[in-house]
Amino acid sequence: MKLEKIGMNRYLLPARGDMKTPALFYLQEDFLEGASADNSMEQLAQAASLPGTVAALGMPDIHSGFGLPIGGVLVGDAKEGLISAGAVGMDINCGVRLLRTGLKREALGTRELRALLTRIEEVIPAGVGKQSALKEIGGLNREEILTGGAKTAVREGFGEEEDLACCEEGGRYPGADPGKISARALKRAHQLGTIGGGNHFIEFGLVQEVYEAETAALFGLEEGDITLMVHTGSRGLGHQICTDYTDLMFRQAKTFGLKLPNRGLAAVPVDSREGRDYLAAMSCAVNFAFANRQIISHYLRQALREFYGEARVRLIYDVAHNIAKFEEVEGKPYLIHRKGATRALPPGHPQNPARYMDTGHPAIIPGTMGTSSYVVTGTGLIGETYNSVNHGAGRTMSRTAAKKAFSAADIAEQLDDVLLSTRDRKAVIDEAPLAYKNIDNVVDTLADIGLTKKILRLKPLAVIKGAG
Repeated sequence: MKLEKIGMNRYLLPARGDMKTPALFYLQEDFLEGASADNSMEQLAQAASLPGTVAALGMPDIHSGFGLPIGGVLVGDAKEGLISAGAVGMDINCGVRLLRTGLKREALGTRELRALLTRIEEVIPAGVGKQSALKEIGGLNREEILTGGAKTAVREGFGEEEDLACCEEGGRYPGADPGKISARALKRAHQLGTIGGGNHFIEFGLVQEVYEAETAALFGLEEGDITLMVHTGSRGLGHQICTDYTDLMFRQAKTFGLKLPNRGLAAVPVDSREGRDYLAAMSCAVNFAFANRQIISHYLRQALREFYGEARVRLIYDVAHNIAKFEEVEGKPYLIHRKGATRALPPGHPQNPARYMDTGHPAIIPGTMGTSSYVVTGTGLIGETYNSVNHGAGRTMSRTAAKKAFSAADIAEQLDDVLLSTRDRKAVIDEAPLAYKNIDNVVDTLADIGLTKKILRLKPLAVIKGAG
């Protein structure tokens, strides 16, 4: 497959075969070989072959995944397009929220950070299959969480009303119907207040560099401030919903006369009964994830207040990066699948929270557990990517390859002075920083061509990771 360079950091894969549109990749030249070697290029080309596709985009952190590559954006016609469970992903509404603590660097030495990590781990489980043992979480009405999201969590005492103004969709996605979820999926809706494994985490960060002081101040941040970042999603619930509906869509595709490139891109017309059912089930998982991050934030607030009575932990923003949404871009309606891609609305867009109307909402881009993270905003040109940016650094090694390539000693060296919650570094070898692309270059890919504006850079201080 041969890409054509069409501008700075832009490469086009012309439409061929069944492709309904060319595939556009946003990459620095150094990333081209990796995108070709890991099959993500072919995966995006296959996604572009689905009927009703308007655009197929590869973000700078693109790498291969299930069906649509991670870092992929698939844009379809809002009425005639298809909906694909695999193009949303297994961890529906996996997303990131960033909180400011009101604390300065000098308040958190190594001793304080270690004590905080210990306290947080006592109330927020981490790792695959983990669930909370807290009675107040177990007593929540699951159906109300699935339909109400973070709004239900706040109503039940997990957080503050002002949090909702800083969540994508106000922390509640409409159209959720628990009746469209299988009994098996509902049984997996028991992991509220947990972060899971893989690349999920809780991180203490330091605002190390500010590029746009006025916007950073609007976010409530300046150099030397301590932040908290939470990265998790809908856990086993979302995984089961994706599995169930991928199977259903794959079986039903022939009924609609659809030719599918592979099982991972199983899809049905968005306006079919099956398509509407998936959207209703997906919305439940979206709300579960919003509530999950909201509940985690509540316990982070409690932990900070135990150690620092003056700590005022406030939410800056919560944004999804595995989701399908009906959105208007430059006045036209679309169905946009973002899988490992983050929405970044431009200034003035009516779906921005009121406080971020003049800047565009924060788009949060975590690096690895040993490298920087960024907060950016979309510019007036971001419509080119259908208001989408990357969601992280992007892998250069599979998890299996990373486990073979690195040792526990390598992890210690790569983390340098970053505190890691687990003493068993072997458990997180697959998350080695060197298994990922350089986050600075990844973020610069869109910033250098004016689609995003870098606001600030965060340095990790301490990270909670779960095994698996």
